[in-house]
Amino acid sequence: MTANLAEEIRRARVYDLEQPRHRGMPLHPSHQPGYFYALYRRHRDSYKPETSGPRSSASGVLTMMEHSGTHIDALSHQSCGLELFGGVPTDQVETAAGFTKLGIETVAPLLGRGVLLDMAGWKGHSPLPTNYSISADELHSCARAQNVSLKPGDVLLVRTGFGALWSDESAYLQAAGISKSGTLWAAEHQVVAVGADNMAWDVIGERDEESGSTLFAHLHLLTQKGIYIMENLNLEELAHDRCHEFAFIAIPLKFQGATGSPIRPLALA
Repeated sequence: MTANLAEEIRRARVYDLEQPRHRGMPLHPSHQPGYFYALYRRHRDSYKPETSGPRSSASGVLTMMEHSGTHIDALSHQSCGLELFGGVPTDQVETAAGFTKLGIETVAPLLGRGVLLDMAGWKGHSPLPTNYSISADELHSCARAQNVSLKPGDVLLVRTGFGALWSDESAYLQAAGISKSGTLWAAEHQVVAVGADNMAWDVIGERDEESGSTLFAHLHLLTQKGIYIMENLNLEELAHDRCHEFAFIAIPLKFQGATGSPIRPLALA
């Protein structure tokens, strides 16, 4: 690392894009029970000053679904006609211990240029209406209004405004999302990953008439294009500061064979 780069990083404003993880946070019905943390050993349990001095320790047990909280989907998360990205048959790579191909451990750290399209801010309606479907034309117009453009390899983040409702599961699960045309628009720009401040990037429950599939982006991006999806982002500070271009960092955990991983995404500007 050069001295100039180190100094530039030190001067950067760091935006934490992860939502807090806690019992009772919003969960997609497919990923219940979601999240549980409890202390296993308390400080009083190990406090023995007569033999160990004044030091004590505590530790806990964490049980969680891969797809709870702020997370990224591996390419093994979805299939099309029982085939994963690249035409890999699911029955050849699925095991009780996870996937032998396309597991989350194969996802490289995301490190590059990020672009925020603040749809809620652009439309002057935060959050957007419930279950609102954001079109390609709207994404394009928002990008023009913000004077930003997407480049191959970018990470695209879209703000619906529902991230501010993280403490209200019933409201959060009615979030706006990206339509089929919007997903195709993102894929045409050859982004490496997409993410939004909602539960699925897609509009939950919206069905594509051509394929008959719900969650069209999960079908198209993960199984056909190899583009990763991040969910449950917190984009409020970025939008408040009108930070539409930034350095983006997100690193999945190397859960061998897993279909997703929690992440703590950061934007540096």
